[in-house]
Amino acid sequence: MKRSNRLVLLVGVFLAIIAFVGILLISNPGGQPTTDNAPPTELLTVIATQDIPLGTAIKAEQVKEQLVPVAGRDVDAFGSVTQVIGKIVRQPVTTGAAITAKTLSGGTQGQVLDIQCPQTMRCISVQVDQVTGVGTVIKTGDYVDLIVALQADKFPVITADEDTNTFTVVAGLNSTSVKLVLQGMQVLGTLLPPPPAGAAPAPQASGAPPAQPGTTLSGQQEIVILAVTPQQAEIIKFAQLDSPLFSLVLRSPMDFIDPETNLPFENGPIPDATTGVILKTLVDNYGVLPPELIEAILPAQP
Repeated sequence: MKRSNRLVLLVGVFLAIIAFVGILLISNPGGQPTTDNAPPTELLTVIATQDIPLGTAIKAEQVKEQLVPVAGRDVDAFGSVTQVIGKIVRQPVTTGAAITAKTLSGGTQGQVLDIQCPQTMRCISVQVDQVTGVGTVIKTGDYVDLIVALQADKFPVITADEDTNTFTVVAGLNSTSVKLVLQGMQVLGTLLPPPPAGAAPAPQASGAPPAQPGTTLSGQQEIVILAVTPQQAEIIKFAQLDSPLFSLVLRSPMDFIDPETNLPFENGPIPDATTGVILKTLVDNYGVLPPELIEAILPAQP
């Protein structure tokens, strides 16, 4: 090989090396070592684009995905709108706030740290069990009705004896009366007994709401805190004192949301009219058969 050809080859190799070093400097101007495993500085986060009232289902137009610096991001925030659309919020959400697991669970279920009673309303608590409280799985933001049962001792039937000026209670009559007395009360918080000692929660996936404890037939009690009007507060207190047989009935949250605005009705939905139930109602309207008197003829006694 001629000397001139070798010189050209060496110059070409030298220029190639210079070009390679230049590319490295352009892609990494600080001269710092690069790595493909560097943690991200921003993550997609679901953000509310408008206020979302307590107890409503999240709609697509109410949320968006936005890059948020990791340093200021909630650790339980959701990263995709598909994870939250259709879910019920257990805390009021303001515009610009991130949707987190706590938003959908209300925090640790069965604990109350703060109650914000709505303006002009009153907050009152009732105690229910697994039968009278829908399995004690009523959650913050739910809507409930109150149904009351009054038994025979509350409606005694008496006969009066004018000669002796005495009264006698007539036995054997069914005086039970049941009525749905209050409708559309919103739950602002619940209290449950603490979990058994030593029970460790199961690990959860990132961004998922905490798992709720399973329900067993243990007779568990639950305190439910309701937002009510002053008149409703009086009725609830009367029922607590005079009728221990009352139940909370769970409602669909969609009954209380205006489909056009996706906001709660200002005065709630129109209450459903109910008749109340006594034994005669079951006989007249539902075909319950009353017992018939059977005449027994006994043989003559000696």
